[in-house]
Amino acid sequence: MLSELARLATPETALALLIGYLCGSIPFGLILTRLAGTADIRTIGSKNIGATNVLRTGRKDLAIATLLLDALKGTVAVLIAWRWGEGAAAIAGLGAFLGHCFPIWLKFEGGKGVATFIGVLLALWWPGVVLFAAIWLSIAYLTRYSSLAALVASALVPLVRVVFDMLSGQGVLGAALVVMAIILWWKHGPNIARLRAGTEGRIGEKAAPKPEDA
Repeated sequence: MLSELARLATPETALALLIGYLCGSIPFGLILTRLAGTADIRTIGSKNIGATNVLRTGRKDLAIATLLLDALKGTVAVLIAWRWGEGAAAIAGLGAFLGHCFPIWLKFEGGKGVATFIGVLLALWWPGVVLFAAIWLSIAYLTRYSSLAALVASALVPLVRVVFDMLSGQGVLGAALVVMAIILWWKHGPNIARLRAGTEGRIGEKAAPKPEDA
């Protein structure tokens, strides 16, 4: 699958990757909470700039806005690059994901990529969004762990797409999703450790603005 990504090494796909990265690197969670005058989300909860940690400020509206905007930047990146073909669009989606996880503006300390992952899926393979949502909602309802739900969904959706690509003779999107899933799991390393220890924060919990709360 990685060979499929290497085959797309062209000036157009390089530009698509750059556009995607710049779109993805916009830290909406941090921007929105600062504009609203809440605590710096990098000092509370998981210290993450994503929607789940924004929710820990007690502002559901900001969390929803962050979720939508973080997803939208992945969708927009894909749509911009679509003019160069589906392969370039997939690379742009990967770029947006990388930009969200490793934004240059925040010294490469970004989010964990779940919302952007969904936004890329929405633009490239909408049935994947339905599958992701079904898995996420099921696990989140049963456990109230957002991180666990995201981990399970992000592992299963790429697997399904890879099987589809193998059967259809395609491979670009499946390969990109696998790369994103690997990074997403790596970014969730602290969450995995807390899940194993039983100390992971559950959905709806409000964290006090203290650095030691992570």
